[in-house]
Amino acid sequence: MQYDVTVIGSGPGGYVAAIRCAQLGFKTAIIEKYNTLGGTCLNVGCIPSKALLDSSEHFYNAANHFKEHGIDINAPKVNFKQMIQRKAEVVKQTCDGVDYLMKKNKIDVHTGIGSFADKNTIKITPTKGDATEIKTDKVINATGSKPADLPLAKIDKKRILSSTEALTLKEVPKHLIVIGGGVIGMELGSVYARIGSKVTVVEFMDKIIPTMDSTMGKELMRATKKIGIEFKINHKVTGVKSTAKEVTVTAEDKKGNAVEIKGDYCLMAIGRKPYTEGLGLENVGIKTDDRGRIEVDDHLKTSVDNIYAIGDVVKGAMLAHKAEEEGTLVAEQLAGQKPHINYKLIPGVVYTWPEVASVGYTEEELKGTGKKYKSGSFPFKALGRARASMDVEGTVKILADEATDEILGVHIVGARAADMIAAGVTAMEYRASAEDVSRMSHAHPTYMEAVKEACLAATENRPIHI
Repeated sequence: MQYDVTVIGSGPGGYVAAIRCAQLGFKTAIIEKYNTLGGTCLNVGCIPSKALLDSSEHFYNAANHFKEHGIDINAPKVNFKQMIQRKAEVVKQTCDGVDYLMKKNKIDVHTGIGSFADKNTIKITPTKGDATEIKTDKVINATGSKPADLPLAKIDKKRILSSTEALTLKEVPKHLIVIGGGVIGMELGSVYARIGSKVTVVEFMDKIIPTMDSTMGKELMRATKKIGIEFKINHKVTGVKSTAKEVTVTAEDKKGNAVEIKGDYCLMAIGRKPYTEGLGLENVGIKTDDRGRIEVDDHLKTSVDNIYAIGDVVKGAMLAHKAEEEGTLVAEQLAGQKPHINYKLIPGVVYTWPEVASVGYTEEELKGTGKKYKSGSFPFKALGRARASMDVEGTVKILADEATDEILGVHIVGARAADMIAAGVTAMEYRASAEDVSRMSHAHPTYMEAVKEACLAATENRPIHI
């Protein structure tokens, strides 16, 4: 079989790249080692975690807020088996949707491990049966990433878990110890804290979600303490030991004092690492950097002229939507177009409640560069819409150039922040000033009014409602 483009990996980056290639007229194939399409994001990442986050939030609200809304019910109980089942159904529907899109766009799907025999020959090794080979003009590698662990704390998938196992537990943990206060740790920690688990987050840095603006971490920590999450910040993990029924995590605080935490499960949430095992990169002379990432140029081309790499397997934020944009960019380049990605305007989101979303520069980054800026904030508690919904946790923070007023960063913690951040991306893509946004009409009552007010605060320090 001969193809114009072959994509290895069917996650968001891979399947979007394949669809865009097919739309542009290329004969396209996609290779996936598992029996379901969608990669980590759809199967054991973004989609199932959001399903559990929503389910756990419904339970938490029923148990804690319904009465205040005037809704009297018997004390709700967690049917964890059904919660996991619903999550599985959401995953299946989403993955089936990708399968449909492959058929719709006439993309050939090959199941098995794809590896390079040479730069134009891909070997496909299925779980059962003989390997086959296909020929291809171009290759887009989108093999993604896998959970990282520590040398002193290997994931055993029983008591020491990765995010994958944390999405398929058979019981609600009594005490879940989370190593890592980043996006994955905070999201899954929130799931279990809401449905009754004691949750302790152990974080090496001096703040949670450390890649985001520090205000976001402070606000999220304050909010999630209210659902019972405990934090051990500035703690270095020194060991993790497990038995058949217990896990013991040892750590050192910033003064060097030993700390011991016991629980029944431990979630390793220290990040992810690129997945390149079995690709046969050595057969085509492609090397990886010290972090295991495939090196690419500004056009996402590897050192081999017909092979490209996108998503988690290359440098940059490990985000599904970043991979999608890169897949589209490569496909359109192959068609002779001139697409562009502004990596600074790819938003990051934490799907806790309140949600956290950011785009552009953080205040720490601006201070580091010496760039002069001004800042404006507005709290959710001053919004009529937030009071109506009882979602008063959070704030909007706008960073703007001191001289030109151009928006340099938008940072939101609060209800619907994940959806609101798109307005920030739009404004920044068009290089809007804070005054531009503050003079646009925003519907009342909405959460987006907080963005307008924060822009007023950044522009002339004249928010209306505080």
